[in-house]
Amino acid sequence: MRKRIAGMMAAGLAAAVLAGCQSTAGETTAAQMEAQSTEAASSAAGSEADTQAETTEAAAPETAEELSGAITLYTSQPEEDIQAMIDGFNEKWPDIQVDVFRSGTEEVVSKVLAEKQAGSVLADVLLVADNVTFETLKEQDLLMAYESPELEGIPETYIDKDHMYTGTKVITTGIAYNTELVQTAPASFADLTNSVYKDSLIMPSPLYSGAAAYNLGVITRTEGMGWEYYQALKDNGITVDKGNGAVQNAIVAGEKSCGLLADYMAIRSKNDGAPVEFVYPAEGSPAVTEPVGIVNGTENEELAKAFVDFILSEDGQALTAEIGYTPVKSGVEVPEGFKSIDEITPLTWDTEELYQNREADKEQFSEMFQ
Repeated sequence: MRKRIAGMMAAGLAAAVLAGCQSTAGETTAAQMEAQSTEAASSAAGSEADTQAETTEAAAPETAEELSGAITLYTSQPEEDIQAMIDGFNEKWPDIQVDVFRSGTEEVVSKVLAEKQAGSVLADVLLVADNVTFETLKEQDLLMAYESPELEGIPETYIDKDHMYTGTKVITTGIAYNTELVQTAPASFADLTNSVYKDSLIMPSPLYSGAAAYNLGVITRTEGMGWEYYQALKDNGITVDKGNGAVQNAIVAGEKSCGLLADYMAIRSKNDGAPVEFVYPAEGSPAVTEPVGIVNGTENEELAKAFVDFILSEDGQALTAEIGYTPVKSGVEVPEGFKSIDEITPLTWDTEELYQNREADKEQFSEMFQ
C-alpha cells in the first residue's frame, strides 16, 4: 500500500512587545511591520514544507498492486505438466486461480470456435500445439495483441509479428523405438519405410493432434519426402492412433517397435526406466512451439497477462526445462537428453501456406488412411 509521507513545519509567530505608554507612533508602526514580516516568513516556510512533502510523496515508489481472481486456461499440454506450471505461477501469484480445460489441440480449437459461435468464449488464455493453429484463431479475431516484457532471448521466429501469440517451448517430432524389439536403430525418417519395420510402426493422427497436423503439412512439402512418404508408411503397415500418448504407450509396452513421437514423451519414458530411445532424424526435425495467447475480450486481462509473462520469464522457462521440455528462451539450460534450440536442425515451411492448406491436408490424409 502506498504510504503517504507528509510533513508540516510549524513556526511560532514572534510578537514585539511595546514598551510603555510613551512609545511613539513610529515605533508602534515599526513593531507591527516586523511582526507582519515574521508571519510572512513563517507562512512561506510552511508552504515550502508542504511542497517538499508532496514532492516526496510523488517520488515514493509505488508497490505493484497484488492481483487476485481467476482465469480459465484451455490447453493441449499434459495434465501433470500444466499443473506444475500453474504451481510455479502460484508461488508468485498465490491469489490467482487457474482453471483448466485440457484436450487435444484439434478438440480445444473446436471448443473455442463453438463457444464463439454461441456468443461467449469461456477461456481467458490458450496454450496449444503450434503457430498454424494460432493463425486460425487469429483470423477469427479470437486473440488479443499483447507484447510481453519477457520476450528477450526468444528468437523472433517464435514470436508472432502482431504479438497475438508467442512460443513457449520447442517440441520436436522424431523417432522413438523399443530397444528390446529393434536390433539396429533407425537414423532417419526414411529408415521407417524399410521392410524390417513392417507392421510394427505407429504414429499419431493429424485429425486429433495439432503437432501431427503440423508435421503432415511440413513433411508433405519437404523435398525427398512428400505425400509419397506417407504412402510408403502406409504400405509398410503403420498404425494411426489418436494422439502422441497412444503412440508412447504402444512403444513402451512393446506393442509396436517404432513410431513418430514428440521428443519429451520418448525421453521421459526412458528416464522412467522404459526400454525406449529417441532419435533426432537425419533429415531434420519438425517442431512446434506450443504458443500462448490471450483471448480477445477477456474480462481478466491483467490476470491473463501475468500468466503469460510468467511462462515466458526466466523463472517460467527454467520451470519449462525442469518439467522436461526444450525451453524457447536462449540461455536457459536444457534437460538431459534434449538438444537445445541451437542444436536442432529444423524442418519448417511457410506458416501462411501451412495454415491455408491444413484442412485440405487433413482431408487428403483421411482419404489415404481410411
